[in-house]
Amino acid sequence: MCLSGITASLCGGKPSEGVFVGAFLSVSSTAVVLKFLMERNSMSALHGQVTIGTLILQDCAVGLLFALLPVLGGTSGVLQGVMYMTKSLVVLVAFLAVLSILSRTCVPWFLKLMISPSSQTNELYQLASVAFCLLVAWCSDKLGLSLELGSFAVGVVISTTDLAQHTLEQVEPIRNFFAALFLANIGMLIHIHFLWNHVDILVASVLLVIVIKTTVVATVMKGFGYSNKTSLLVGMSLAQIGEFAFVLLNRASNLQIIEGKLYLLLLLGTTASAW
Repeated sequence: MCLSGITASLCGGKPSEGVFVGAFLSVSSTAVVLKFLMERNSMSALHGQVTIGTLILQDCAVGLLFALLPVLGGTSGVLQGVMYMTKSLVVLVAFLAVLSILSRTCVPWFLKLMISPSSQTNELYQLASVAFCLLVAWCSDKLGLSLELGSFAVGVVISTTDLAQHTLEQVEPIRNFFAALFLANIGMLIHIHFLWNHVDILVASVLLVIVIKTTVVATVMKGFGYSNKTSLLVGMSLAQIGEFAFVLLNRASNLQIIEGKLYLLLLLGTTASAW
């Protein structure tokens, strides 16, 4: 974020736009990286463990980035922006605290209640699990924390219960359906005409992002005393742009932090880096 903000200022751009681009690029794809690590049986390797820990921290930091966006796009002054960010952080902490309490009390009881021991089918449990996730996501959106953050938080809550594996098995049949909706939504946002006219800029941007992210992450890893091989593997694993970047991009566009062409370029760049 600091590098992007400084670069934007030196190039005559808006510092706030540069800071957002840095926040946007800093997020890596947990889903893509975990699948890659599992396919290569690298989950328990040193670089795999460091990568997974970093990805989890990035996902948790998305809430802070959401709170930062209104400050970058605010026109009411720095003081009002800081006050808004503070309010958002207080709401975020309170929301997570309530979910933490529910994860130890009501949620396990509710999930066990939905299990039908006399039936081999689990449609009721499946519907109840999805409804609970949608309810928490809706509450998160009403609090101004976004649907995506609430969905992620409720997933963490369910993972702390004894029925986490059972819930995962029940939602497995419909997971691909929701993933298809997500990817179809991203596909409908892509402008083919813009892609055709700016394919050279897009390719250069994606290559530049991959090189810079790999270099920065590997340098930080090396600073913590890891070997060259581990540092390079972690850097390459975190080089792409994650799915949470789409959410940040949509929120930044609504707050008018970025312009239309930059929005399309970042959208296409995120999709290309995941490929």
